[in-house]
Amino acid sequence: MLERLKNLVQNRKAGAEHTEQHRRVFAGGEGDATASEQDLIERARQGDPTAFGELIKRHYNMCVKRAASFIRNPTDAEDEVQNACWKAFERLAQFRGDGSFSAWLSRIVENQCLMRIREDRRARFLYLDDSTDANVRAELIAQVPGPEDELGDQQVESLLQREISHIPPLLRNVMMLSDVERLPMPDVAARLGLSVPAAKSRLGRARVELRERLRKYCGRRGFSTLTHKTRYGRLAYTRSA
Repeated sequence: MLERLKNLVQNRKAGAEHTEQHRRVFAGGEGDATASEQDLIERARQGDPTAFGELIKRHYNMCVKRAASFIRNPTDAEDEVQNACWKAFERLAQFRGDGSFSAWLSRIVENQCLMRIREDRRARFLYLDDSTDANVRAELIAQVPGPEDELGDQQVESLLQREISHIPPLLRNVMMLSDVERLPMPDVAARLGLSVPAAKSRLGRARVELRERLRKYCGRRGFSTLTHKTRYGRLAYTRSA
């Protein structure tokens, strides 16, 4: 049930003192709507999250459309847009201004979607030639996790449940409905008596809260420290009667 939440874990280099800033990245500040894009970029480079939030707001629909051209599932596409926005915020110093901000952001979205597609398509295939022994048959029984992975899954699920329980209910409720129960965002908003934009905003803040809480458990490999698995293919050879 919590598998989707595990995929949201990311290795964030920012310290705990930036938690409140992270919560406000998607929310533009007063007066930002009339600011020039260059002014917003300069303020965002100086660490102003509300300025970056206004930049994202202006290009968010473009990002969602671009992600949807790679990923068919609308919810998954929007998840990757949010992940891409976080990466853009963390890498804003790399934006040199040689091209437009929208083009730079679009490339990050594309790369994030391609990474998601590669992960989803990652699979192992077994090709068997016809055996010269007619009495020998190969059967692929299953592809199963090892004992270490099963223990790791239990520990990660326990960790997620504990950290989610510490998130304020105002944010936790929308995360549980969207990321655990997998309800569409309009249903989440209706269930909580919110507008869809308000529900999306709370979901974004909840995910930031969870990532920040989980950051201290991530090693050098980032979120893969918690989600890496080694799969063992089980192949059985049997003799026909």
